[in-house]
Amino acid sequence: MTKTKPYLTKKQKQALDYIRTFIRTYDYAPSYEEIAKGLGLSSPSTIYVHVVNLIRKGYLTKRWNANRSLELDESSQPFAAIVEVPLAGQIAAGLPIEAVETRELLGLPPDMIGKNETYVLRVKGDSMIDDHIMDGDYIIVEKRDWAQDGETVVALIKNGEATLKRFRRRGNKIILEPSNPSFNVMVFDANEVIVQGVVVGILRKYKR
Repeated sequence: MTKTKPYLTKKQKQALDYIRTFIRTYDYAPSYEEIAKGLGLSSPSTIYVHVVNLIRKGYLTKRWNANRSLELDESSQPFAAIVEVPLAGQIAAGLPIEAVETRELLGLPPDMIGKNETYVLRVKGDSMIDDHIMDGDYIIVEKRDWAQDGETVVALIKNGEATLKRFRRRGNKIILEPSNPSFNVMVFDANEVIVQGVVVGILRKYKR
């Protein structure tokens, strides 16, 4: 059975790809300075951090007290690099609240990314619990300005408030449905609702 290695960040994968190409070209390992230059970086100290992480994750080995001591470990199958997406703030699964922008990034496996630009929002409220979207979950959102009936959307409604609901169109009306009988269905004229994205995944951290 093939052993699988941990995910790499985008920058770790760039460093590993450069090291692999260099070794296969010259039959010896590059120095930290050569790696930095090859990746357009001014500081070899940044490369040192990447190399340490690549060794820790099992992609490289190092022969101590030897020049050009890095070696590739090809004994197991690597995962693809993770994709960093923005944590764009908080979204209401209940009464609408204002979406808050942040600068934080989260790393996701490539198969959890939407076809278009993707971002993550933290859920506040429990109006979508029957769709297994709980308070405190993180939803993965594919950025779109349209949705099909039945999709769960991030919608901007009048007064600039953002909400998380199931989308349906009925003539010139937009219906935003909760998945919790304790909450009311929201009905708007079509020009009062702007779809900002469609939910394509959920992240949840279980309490211990």
